Amino acid sequence: MADQSKFLDAVKAGYQFKGEHAKIGAGMFNGEVVAGADVFIPLKTLNRHGLIAGATGTGKTKTLQVISEILSNNSIPVLLMDIKGDLSGIAASGVLNDRLADRCQKLNISYQPAAYPTELMTLNEGKGVRLRATVTEFGPVLLSKILGLNDTQGGVVAMIFKYCDDQQMPLLDLQDFIKVLQYVGNEGKAELEKSYGKISTTSTGTVLRKVIELQQQGADVFFGERSFEVEDLMRINDDGRGMVNILRVTDMQDRPKLFSTFMLQLLAELYASSPEEGDLDKPKLVLFIDEAHLIFQEASDALLQQLETVIKLIRSKGIGIFFCTQNPQDIPAAILGQLGLKVQHALRAFTAADRKTIKQAAENFPESDFYKTDELLTQMGIGEAFVTLLNEKGIPTPLVHTMLCPPSSRMDVLSDPEIDALVGKSKLVHKYKEVVNSQSAYEILEAKLAEAAEKQAEVEAEKPKKGAAKEESFFDNPVVKSVGRTAAVMITRSLLGALGLGGRTSKRKY
Repeated sequence: MADQSKFLDAVKAGYQFKGEHAKIGAGMFNGEVVAGADVFIPLKTLNRHGLIAGATGTGKTKTLQVISEILSNNSIPVLLMDIKGDLSGIAASGVLNDRLADRCQKLNISYQPAAYPTELMTLNEGKGVRLRATVTEFGPVLLSKILGLNDTQGGVVAMIFKYCDDQQMPLLDLQDFIKVLQYVGNEGKAELEKSYGKISTTSTGTVLRKVIELQQQGADVFFGERSFEVEDLMRINDDGRGMVNILRVTDMQDRPKLFSTFMLQLLAELYASSPEEGDLDKPKLVLFIDEAHLIFQEASDALLQQLETVIKLIRSKGIGIFFCTQNPQDIPAAILGQLGLKVQHALRAFTAADRKTIKQAAENFPESDFYKTDELLTQMGIGEAFVTLLNEKGIPTPLVHTMLCPPSSRMDVLSDPEIDALVGKSKLVHKYKEVVNSQSAYEILEAKLAEAAEKQAEVEAEKPKKGAAKEESFFDNPVVKSVGRTAAVMITRSLLGALGLGGRTSKRKY
């Protein structure tokens, strides 16, 4: 095993950066913090995405909080997906206690309590800025992937979007989409087939069932107006710090498909609306997705492929994504390979499967001359983690057992009165509070069907009613009709007889 001086030299050489950087902790050797072995993160490479992993209670959430504070202090806005509801404390100042004082002494830092500019957000009727998106904004390709449709069914969805676009019928919510689906399968089938080709009733039925399944997970609260503008995530506070946007999605654990739907749409919208930025000195926005396994556990292959594509490309827009989860294996391998910064807290080995997982996790890190990585993974204390990241040249830094800095903000949640006060002074809450019910496909088709029904009623009204007495003329009388028919037959036979063509032919006698 190498000595402490070599460890110190390795950390200093690996974690010195020319551009803007911030201290995240200090290196540990043989279980003790080494003076001068400061571990920094360069802001330039934070758009290369990252992973924060570890067993329950090892300090993942506090690490997420610390990195968010670093970003905000450097004028970088943050979006936190708060699944457990324990991140709101970043809006309030922390309180120094003996435990924090001891940690700060070991790390050679001073504790500066601070509250950060925070915006609370929600996908439902909860407190905060209401996030919505329209069906039109999803588009046919993304919606088809979310619903898990095959090519034929996806073609039906694309046709519906094309028809609605041609007819200037906005698709704002799922009610609009369902109404058009029903119209396509019934009254409007002939109309659409004339312009867009054959439509399978089986396909429209399957799509309808998939949409209803999405509805049952509560997707109705997400689709509609007013649609959220992603530029509102990238605000800088008046004091120059980046806004910390906390999306409180505590009810998403039972609705993973809705969470996947929201995340994919948000990433797609961010990618589509953000210009190419090239090599920035620091990212424009960083997203932290807590309990990230919820995105992947119900995702189809098509959805995973779409996520992988967006994550690969979105970093060129200056946007970074950090996944926070208990086990690194929760993240698909293709996405895990895209994560440049890794903060691995302790893992627990209770079973043979756990030990196998720990061995796999250790193999994902750079080799170290200073640690037996797989053994130390089970022995690290709370607030300690293995850290490795990409330097400014894109080269992985040495793996370092790190004691992490504590958050400056509160390591607990806000009270209800504090939340009410925070929401009450928000400008965005008032901007997105009102539900806009514009005229869309549902209302347009309802009016169209009502007009058709009214015309049909008028036509039926002009027809004589069944069983009603009719005004009879002389020639309509049944007796007169019968006499007329008899006379016509007799006259016809007489004429034919005169011509030798009518009547029976008698046998001629010789």
